[in-house]
Amino acid sequence: MVLWLSFIICTAVIIYSGSRLSRYGDIIAEKTGLGRTWVGLIMLASITSLPELITGMSSVIIIDVPNIAIGDILGSCVFNMLIYACLDVIYRPMPLSTRAHQGNILSAGFGIFLLGIVGIGLAAGEHAGALGWIGMYSLIIMVIYFTALRLVFMYEKRERSQYVKERAVELKYEAVSLKTALVNYSINGLIIVVAAVFLPKIGEGIALSTGLGKTFVGNIFIALSTSLPEVVVSISAVRIDALNLAIGNLFGSNIFNLFILVIDDIFFIKGPILSFVDMNHIISALSAITMTAIAIIGLTYRASKKPLFLAWDSMGIIFIYITNIMFLYLLK
Repeated sequence: MVLWLSFIICTAVIIYSGSRLSRYGDIIAEKTGLGRTWVGLIMLASITSLPELITGMSSVIIIDVPNIAIGDILGSCVFNMLIYACLDVIYRPMPLSTRAHQGNILSAGFGIFLLGIVGIGLAAGEHAGALGWIGMYSLIIMVIYFTALRLVFMYEKRERSQYVKERAVELKYEAVSLKTALVNYSINGLIIVVAAVFLPKIGEGIALSTGLGKTFVGNIFIALSTSLPEVVVSISAVRIDALNLAIGNLFGSNIFNLFILVIDDIFFIKGPILSFVDMNHIISALSAITMTAIAIIGLTYRASKKPLFLAWDSMGIIFIYITNIMFLYLLK
């Protein structure tokens, strides 16, 4: 009962501050001209993914359960893509992918690239190569991560002229100063991080009481609890019509999650971390790759109508998510 009450309190705090974080992130994007895709990729994603970072570090340093750390990272990547599909339900006028900025395809592509490297690392196991105790895949991921940030920033910079055109006709936050936005953004971000710090431990307590295995727990329940900030921030962004902020946050969170794997690998001094986890994690890696690929197809094709309340790409993403859960449960 105490665990569930704690979960509800943390959730309520994250919902309140998450909605405000989206608004102030949108204001910062407008005032600075950085672009909503890049602000979502960097500013929102880094804050909403901090629970995964904290969970991963505590899993490898304190309680020595690398399966929980890797399960949380890959499970969160899968769950973020489910959030992407669910946003399509909330956004009524047309498929979400139709209004999304094409720059999101760039960050989604880097997500697939990084997930592919993790998948290879899982398949190779102890044969993946290492520099000291750190896997070679971690060094590759680190280089690609910073390359991704630079390329997305350069892309947004090239699109700045279009932003200036938009700014001339649709300034939404003239009454709010950049300083006010930055201060409020920082305060609400800090509140989310503090509340989210407790979520993984609460989620682990609830999940373990059911007797499920660590791989299943890490990929499903812990990933769900640590992804709650992404859920709230993304839904709030869609509600204020900041679609690219929401989508950039989700794709950016996936990229940042895979960078967290590098940090976990550095602190896991027994050896390359992927050599000490279950092979079953590759199911989540492949699922996240497939779901992101489907999202890229939707973002490129840009369908004008939804067959029901969901676009075809969103339906495909949800189908892969359900399949992922089924396989993980059968192999737990």
